[in-house]
This record gives sequence, C-alpha cells and structure tokens, in this order.
Amino acid sequence: MKGYIHSIETLGALDGPGLRVVIFFQGCPMRCKYCQNPDTWHMKDGTSTDIKTLFKKIENYRPYFGAKGGVTISGGEPFMQAEFLLNLLKELKKRKIKTAVDTCGHYLSPSVKECLEYTDLIILDIKQATDAKHKKLTEKSLSNVLKFLNYCCSQKKKLWIRQVIIPGINDTRKDIEKLVSLVKNCKSVRKIELLPFHSMGEWKWKKLGRRYPMKGKKEPTPERIRKLQSIIPRI
Repeated sequence: MKGYIHSIETLGALDGPGLRVVIFFQGCPMRCKYCQNPDTWHMKDGTSTDIKTLFKKIENYRPYFGAKGGVTISGGEPFMQAEFLLNLLKELKKRKIKTAVDTCGHYLSPSVKECLEYTDLIILDIKQATDAKHKKLTEKSLSNVLKFLNYCCSQKKKLWIRQVIIPGINDTRKDIEKLVSLVKNCKSVRKIELLPFHSMGEWKWKKLGRRYPMKGKKEPTPERIRKLQSIIPRI
C-alpha cells in the first residue's frame, strides 16, 4: 500500500513525550487561515511512499528516541489516509515503538477508530471553541471535532489538547474558558497547551500564489500566552 508524505522531521522535541521522529502526511480537509504549511493541503503534491521505506528511515533514529520517545504522525491530516496510517501504526506497535497522532479531529470512520487502538497519544488541535469561529477560520464545522473528541474520551484515549492563539480572534479569558469547557469532563485529557500564532509560513502562501489571510496580524507576546495559560486549571 502506498501513502503520500510531505516530509519527515527527525528528533522532534515538541510533538509528544521524549524525542520523536515526526512524519508529516500529505492532505488536509481544513483551510486554516493561519496555516503554516498550505503546501500539505492537496494529496497530489506529496511524495508517494510505502511502509518499508518509512521504516528504514525510522529505524535509523531508534537509538536516539529509545523507549521514552517514539514516532508522531502529523500533517496535513493523518486520518485523511486512514488505511495507510493503520498499516503504519500496526507495524510500529509490532516493533514496540510508541505512537502519537497529531490531528484536527475532522474524521471518525471505522478505519480511524481502528487506528486509535494502535495509538498511544492523540494530540488534538481544536482550532476554535465555537462552531461559528471554527467555520470562519477553517471552513469546516466544529461538530466533527467534538464527535472525535467525545469518542476518544469514551475510549479513554490519552489526549493532549492544543490551540493556536491569535490576537483579536481567540485571546480573551472567555475564549479560553470556552475551550476548557469543551474538554473539562474528559478524564483522559493530560494537557491543554496554548501555542502562539506566528506568520513564518507566509512565504509558502506567496509561493503558491495565494493571498495570506493573516497578513499584518501581530503575534501574541510570551507574557500574553502565559497569562492565558494560567486560566487553564491544572490537570
């Protein structure tokens, strides 16, 4: 079986516990206005590969990530290629390599549910905490994300929740309290992490001939992120 990959990052330190090999899948259903990698949106723009080829690269770094780290599948949106992802996750588990999937939570098919059985950690990016804001920012409804979240909670899947903070869009106390309210009853949430918006991907929009929707938008200060993070109860 072939899959489409955007890129591979070795020894990532921010995409799960320990050091990680991060495999970025091609293809994404959302069109986030702040997207850092719009070149991942269309499947045809990726590189075709197979499980064997991926494992050759992963095994080269196994001595570095060891037992504490592992492999994180990111994107794009990994569950857009659920069948290929499932085969990859099964092989990783056979080799006792810890797995994480970084997802926007848009998909919940039978294949996705099977993938979750072989995933140690789900990193769920909740783009916005209300449906209206979510649609405006991503062109997709929040309802699918909430279905995915609720399913993970019902299955007691370990979850990290992330949200990118954009000044003037979701950087108020009310915004953070709404995000917390979405996940407060889920006992398997281990972390809620706020990430600062940045415009470092603007050049990719220009290269693709696209207008960058966040042009001129200021990045939040570290102090602002710390203040908003302090609103979130300890988990």
